[in-house]
Amino acid sequence: MIWNDYKAEIQEIDLSTFTNQDLKLSILREDLIHPEISGNKFRKLKYNLLEAKKLGFNQLLTFGGAFSNHIAATAAAGKLHGFKTIGLIRGEELKDKIDTNSTLRFAKNCGMELHFISREAYREKNNSLFIEDLKNKFPSTYVVPEGGTNDLAINGCKEILFDQCDEFNFIASAIGTGGTIAGLIEASKPHQHLLGFPSLKGDFLQKEVENLTKKRNFTIFNEYHFGGYGKVNEELINFVNYFKKTTQIQLDPIYTGKMVFGVLQLIKNHYFSDSSKILMIHTGGLQGIEGMNEKLKSKNKTIIA
Repeated sequence: MIWNDYKAEIQEIDLSTFTNQDLKLSILREDLIHPEISGNKFRKLKYNLLEAKKLGFNQLLTFGGAFSNHIAATAAAGKLHGFKTIGLIRGEELKDKIDTNSTLRFAKNCGMELHFISREAYREKNNSLFIEDLKNKFPSTYVVPEGGTNDLAINGCKEILFDQCDEFNFIASAIGTGGTIAGLIEASKPHQHLLGFPSLKGDFLQKEVENLTKKRNFTIFNEYHFGGYGKVNEELINFVNYFKKTTQIQLDPIYTGKMVFGVLQLIKNHYFSDSSKILMIHTGGLQGIEGMNEKLKSKNKTIIA
């Protein structure tokens, strides 16, 4: 597989069922650029894998949780590019649940070697001594950070935007580790303002993003996380299903579902002036729906259609 310079399709959203305000709302279909290495994960892994190959590594190691898009994408990219892959998974209790967890099952089927560590140990993933210990345990291994975010990933995410995106004055993106929105901010034009929607609870991401870019043309909205990472409720699931029914676009409940919900709430609250043009970035992550539906079914909740 070649790391092509993909330009995703821009799809306009019919706003007539949401507002009568004079706005243009579109979505950039990064979810369609590759069937297994979807959206921003493709962008984040591109230069990391090219660097790993250049340095002569044949093995990748990375980190993630039970339904991690990054784990699934790294496993798939490793298989396609001839790398062995190792995944350090948060939560020792998952060790016996690989076959019932769609993300871990997929990663294993791609050849990823899974190691399960305690949540306490996982918190050390950015500690230099912990990383050094991993490199000793797994020699000749290229370490990719959790979520894939580093300078190489940010460079990859700069490639999401292209000249047809210049007409938009607002660009909206979900935030996990901050790398994607940092790349978008770096690539943005002077007339563009970035809107970030964290999937995690807490206001620490403002500082995280500020550490990744010197530009300050962004606003982060911390009120649309629905309780935190991986947390959903009936309102969000119903919204994701309604959005698919009216637009034929599938959103995931962890990232893009929350971001699109947030943008439409801002529209409802007249955040945007007339004639504003808003571009939402669909960062993929659809592989996690199966696992989320398994959780919802076990609680007799509405599932994602």
